[in-house]
Amino acid sequence: MLSVYEGFFSGGARILHSDVLLGLVEGGGQHHQVLSIHGEVHREATSQRMEDDACYRALTAGGVPVTSLGRSAGLVDGTVAAQVFSGPELAETARAMAGADVILSLKEQPLALLNQAGLPRRPVVVCLHRSDPENQGAALDELKAAIADGTVAACVCCAESTRDAYRAAGIPAALLHVIPNGVDLLRFWPDAEARQRVRGSLMIPAAAPVVVFAARYAAMKNVPLLLRAARLWLGREGGGHVLMCGAGLTAQNPALRADIEAAFGAERALAERVHLLGVRRDMAALHAAADVVALTSSAGEAAPLCLIEGMMCGAVPVTTDVGDSAAIVAGHGFVTPPDPGAVALAWSGAVAGRAALAPALAHSRERFSRTRMIAAYAALLDRVTRPASRHGEPQQSS
Repeated sequence: MLSVYEGFFSGGARILHSDVLLGLVEGGGQHHQVLSIHGEVHREATSQRMEDDACYRALTAGGVPVTSLGRSAGLVDGTVAAQVFSGPELAETARAMAGADVILSLKEQPLALLNQAGLPRRPVVVCLHRSDPENQGAALDELKAAIADGTVAACVCCAESTRDAYRAAGIPAALLHVIPNGVDLLRFWPDAEARQRVRGSLMIPAAAPVVVFAARYAAMKNVPLLLRAARLWLGREGGGHVLMCGAGLTAQNPALRADIEAAFGAERALAERVHLLGVRRDMAALHAAADVVALTSSAGEAAPLCLIEGMMCGAVPVTTDVGDSAAIVAGHGFVTPPDPGAVALAWSGAVAGRAALAPALAHSRERFSRTRMIAAYAALLDRVTRPASRHGEPQQSS
């Protein structure tokens, strides 16, 4: 199997897909490799080299080969920086594809490459991770072109909202298969030691209420709403703290500094209890340190990984109603309108109700299991590859 990525940069889709590949390799019987269009990406006010990325390191450490076309460029949501590919780039892609039985496209953006004329024909499984197909540049058109060409064998939707949105956008329903996101339950759990360690490193008292916001600095994440809610909540919760982590969520991002200034104004003391942590590799520990995991997105989300990871670590989820978020947190947390006052009140309710909600969070763990998710991916890929063997075509290692 060959997976094609736009690049290695911070985001839930890459984390999820990379974990799926590792799980499939661990299960035996499948061989995977990854081709990345970009070797370095500049976005969310952050330069992200492939070799520095946690997913790249996890894949290579797990025995999954990763190569790159070596591009270095800025990306915006839904757009490959340049959709014209050179002869050497196409030759490298053809070599990677030649040894594969199936191609997995991480989201539809890599189809700008895979749709190029002259490349080997292989069945393509497109892994979809958003609920707004029309808001991703030319990506939807590339998906429709690949379907019309007959190369798309299936589309994996990480959420019901994803399937509904792509079906409404004209993608044939028969191609759309829902496999809900899952996480490693051995990694994401209510770890008291990690909670104490992280709080100690940030000088946060053990009893202080803590909200974690794990996202990238992008318009769809609605960071200004998060900050306005934080201003109200911190003014009410005398000892509260807000942890913000992800690409672009650093003091070096001038746009974020402007957002903080707009939200907090002269309330410098309150703003000091907002911790800008940037990209982190200890997300399980950060979630364990929190009482609330917050999401304030306005669009685009499907099955946000941050909500699932936070819940499995014992944090109560509070989210806007976007994608499958409301279904994910039902019975475990709170859904709010995109209003800072409502969000702040829900955070307080989540802190107060955390002990009462803990049994429901614990009982939901199997539903969000990585094992369940990987088994579903394996079954789908097996169905995609089986027709070739029935027609007598040789099955190759990939």
